Amino acid sequence: MNLTLKIWRQKDAKSQGKIVDYQISGIEGDMSFLEMLDVLNEDLINKGEEPVVFDHDCREGICGACSLQINGEPHGPDRLITTCQLHMRKFNDGDTIYIEPFRAKAFPVVKDLMVDRSAFDRIQQAGGYVSVNTSGNTIDANAIPIEKENADDAFAAATCIGCGACVAACKNASAMLFTSAKVSQFALLPQGQVEATERVLAMVNQMDEEGFGNCTNTGACEIECPKGISLENIARMNREYLKASLKG
Repeated sequence: MNLTLKIWRQKDAKSQGKIVDYQISGIEGDMSFLEMLDVLNEDLINKGEEPVVFDHDCREGICGACSLQINGEPHGPDRLITTCQLHMRKFNDGDTIYIEPFRAKAFPVVKDLMVDRSAFDRIQQAGGYVSVNTSGNTIDANAIPIEKENADDAFAAATCIGCGACVAACKNASAMLFTSAKVSQFALLPQGQVEATERVLAMVNQMDEEGFGNCTNTGACEIECPKGISLENIARMNREYLKASLKG
């Protein structure tokens, strides 16, 4: 397979970036998208040129690091997958592929295709946890009965890997799907009730401080999410936020 790659190259966050064209050949359909980029980088290194910087880690669809905008879509032209799970058989010989970083004010470019997604970490740190009870009266979590529907919904919310596809898909660069997933996984469980009020207020406020936009209600975030996180979580977060605001 012969391809034309149009890749965003940017030296650092302060430099002006641009699209650079690359020709690549010998790509097989069973290669992952990241393996294709590995082939390109090996060729660039052999030519004495600087390789393309992109983020990756597990390459198993778990870590969420491999966040790329491919032909205008977060993670490319497939559904319920991350970029590392996208295979080149989704493309045709002779195709031109545009590869860019996720675009959001809160995701500044580090270099080339790599962005700084530490804003998500700060939202998590603001309240996405359950404090440890060290009183000596701790209770085994498995001993607390939980309705199956709530348990299933909490688990579904907890599958969010924080890749940022929801932000990249939203025209307002909203992080409400991510934040709501992190709020929901605790809001649905008894362990999360003790700090529920402080949690949702702190996480939503941190989300706003990071510069993410508001929800557009278009649903693009759910469609592009590699884990299929439901928009119902945003509705739940809004309810939790309203209750917490009235208590305050």
